[in-house]
Amino acid sequence: MSTGPSTDPPRLWSDRPGERLRFRPGVRVADLDTAATPGFTGGKADAPALQTERSARLAELQEMLYANHRVRGDRRSVLLVLQGMDTAGKGGIVKHVVGAVNPMGVRYRAFGPPTAEEKARHYLWRVRRALPPPGHLGVFDRSHYEDVLVVRVHNLVPPEVWSDRYDEINAFERELVDAGMTLVKVALFISPAEQRKNLLARLEDPAKHWKYSPSDVDERRHWPAYQAAYQDMLDRTSTVYAPWFVVPGDRRWYSRLAVTELLIDALAGMGLSWPPADFDVEAERNRLLRA
Repeated sequence: MSTGPSTDPPRLWSDRPGERLRFRPGVRVADLDTAATPGFTGGKADAPALQTERSARLAELQEMLYANHRVRGDRRSVLLVLQGMDTAGKGGIVKHVVGAVNPMGVRYRAFGPPTAEEKARHYLWRVRRALPPPGHLGVFDRSHYEDVLVVRVHNLVPPEVWSDRYDEINAFERELVDAGMTLVKVALFISPAEQRKNLLARLEDPAKHWKYSPSDVDERRHWPAYQAAYQDMLDRTSTVYAPWFVVPGDRRWYSRLAVTELLIDALAGMGLSWPPADFDVEAERNRLLRA
């Protein structure tokens, strides 16, 4: 049975999240309402049950992707790219959204500062090595976009270097799409006040001290510079074949539901179905009953 995408919005959505959240020219990062819940007609109380329901659908589709590679040699894959300021909710999406699917078919990579070996190579070298294999859902917690964000904000390379990377990234992603990879690029945006609240929560809970870094406070001084860098990232690298989706992140329950739907849309758009048995099912049932 094929599981192609529906044209109807999912339950409790006024329209399809992919259409509502897709970045469009003219959208200004500085004007985003980070506490908004675009397109969602329900509320926080509806989120737990709906997340459970839609996570089950996501898990089914992801397993179909994996099964089709194992049985049919299907070379397609999906890559979820998560970008956002510290405490924007990237880790929560990995845990609560991606964590609901079969881990056998997932490849996760968190990109931190490059190692000495990585610094000695082209910035895309480490990214290529982390790409998901066929049949898998890949997840990048931060990504190659760090090389036009933090690198730009902190002047780690000259402007003439990072400014050339937008076109290079577009060409790189075109190559991935042409090879059968679907990219789901999510830019999570939170407010400075929400980030302060999240950082304070980490300080108040000893179980979360490991997540806190004093450099997080230093980075807050660069907020306007990061907004400008994110604006150029969206303007220059949201393409027809690999668009950005802009997701407000102050309400974690909403951002998790939204990313779940974006992944469901990506997988359903592949027209996946369960691979048929390459054996006589009835004959095997009879053999088992006689064994």
